[in-house]
Order: sequence, then C-alpha cells, then structure tokens
Amino acid sequence: MLSCPPLRTQQVACCSQRCVREGGFEGEIQIMALILNILSPRRLGKLITNTRVRHHSSLTTELINNMDKKATWDRFYTENSKATNFKNFEWFFGFDAIRDFILPMLHSQPNSDVLHVLDMGCGTSALGPCIYRYSPWPVQVTCADISAIAVRLMQEHTETKALQPQNTSSKLDFLELDCTHLHKHFGSESLDLILDKGTIDALLRSREGGAKASQVLKQCLKVLRDSGSLFQFSDEDPDARMLWLEKEGREPGVMVADVGVQEVGELRGVTYYCYQVTARPIAQ
Repeated sequence: MLSCPPLRTQQVACCSQRCVREGGFEGEIQIMALILNILSPRRLGKLITNTRVRHHSSLTTELINNMDKKATWDRFYTENSKATNFKNFEWFFGFDAIRDFILPMLHSQPNSDVLHVLDMGCGTSALGPCIYRYSPWPVQVTCADISAIAVRLMQEHTETKALQPQNTSSKLDFLELDCTHLHKHFGSESLDLILDKGTIDALLRSREGGAKASQVLKQCLKVLRDSGSLFQFSDEDPDARMLWLEKEGREPGVMVADVGVQEVGELRGVTYYCYQVTARPIAQ
C-alpha cells in the first residue's frame, strides 16, 4: 500500500497549528479542508499519530474516527456553511480530471432511453451537476448523500446557478440516502453507472466502517443493470484494492465481481486509480 510521505504530514501539522492559533470555526474548518484535500481517507490514521491536530480540533478528530457516521458529516457541512460562502468541496479531484472516464462509459451504454447515474456519497461535489450539464446523452443524475445538510446546500446552490443541461431530456435531483440502504430506493438492475469518489474509502478508514463498505459494494452490484458499472476512484494500490473488491463483491452461488483498473493520474504526488466493477451472475 502507498504510505504517507513525511513532508506531507509535516505540511498538515504546521498549517494546522497556524489555523488553531487563528481560532474559531474558521480555523477548524481550515484544518479539515487541508486534511481532506491533501490526504486520502486511508492516510488519516497516520496523521492523527504524527501531528497535534487531535489536541486542537474535536471536529477534525471526529471526522478521522467516524467518517461512517451521519452526525459527523451533518456537523461538518453545518459548520462549513457557517464559516464560509458556499464552495463545492471535491474529494480527490473534480469532474475535469475524470470526464474522459465517465462520458465514454455513458456513450457505450446500450440503453436507448435516459441513462441513470448515481453519485454515491456526493457531499457538496460538483461531479453530478457537471455530468448533468455536459452529457450529450440524456441522463437522470441522482446525487445522494447521508447528510441532509449537504443535500440542502447542493439543492440551493444548483437552483441559484440555474444549470442548463446539454441534453434537454436530462434531469438532476438530490437525495438524502444512507448508501448502505441503496436497495430501499433503487430497484434491482435500475442504474447504468454508479460513481464512488471517496465514499467506500471513507467507510474503510472508519473504526466501524468495514462491514458497511462491504454492504455498500454488494448493493451497488445488485442495483446495476447487466451493462452497468461501478466506477470507484481511489488512491489505494491495485494489488490491495482489486483483491478487496473481488472478495467483497462475491456472493457465493449468485454473482462474482469483475474488476478492471486504469490510472487516473498523479495529483499532489499521489497516484489515483479508477476501478471499474461489474457484476457477473453465476450460471446455475
């Protein structure tokens, strides 16, 4: 697995101390934004033992330990919205970095009707709205997040911006949803593409999130159409992540997970990957 370079950890430590001295919610939000932008969920554990962030920020510590909890994200988005003007927050990277993965996938779908896309754990990312805006093919984009605060902020922001889709048949909606309960909202074989940009990574990093991550993966594979795919973006090395996806996506006697990987590129010294996961039924 990739390890956290010492220089990056020192950068977070120095900046976190400066933010704390400035005080208030703004200082705490600055720490969290710095951590989330520089370090992936997998690396947050090393951060907490190598810096003084844990001594200064209860919100940061809560995020590091409890990224699988609704209350953690509600608190983050509530305090973030108070401290700053609205700005889309992108885990890892934004739409432009991965549009050449997403748009060709939509183009290849045999479904002649509207393509159903789910941005799972959207937060306040602009990924879903950008797909809605730039897809030349008709899409129904659902941006789902466990935090009602994030959903409300995104609804208000898109209404203010009055986004216009390239295809007039496209639709965009926002949904408060715990992604461990995908099956309660989406029917079997109802989605063409699911996007996971940091959601399962966050669950895997959380103290109690491992079982939830496995549950989310299995449910993704059940709600995808036969031709559909899960695109999971992560910095975890393929040797580790592909094994996890294949193991946890397997349901004995029912289906196996076929996993492919492409390199997205390097950002701030970290290499990111796109894992494409599809379900293959086991012949009876």
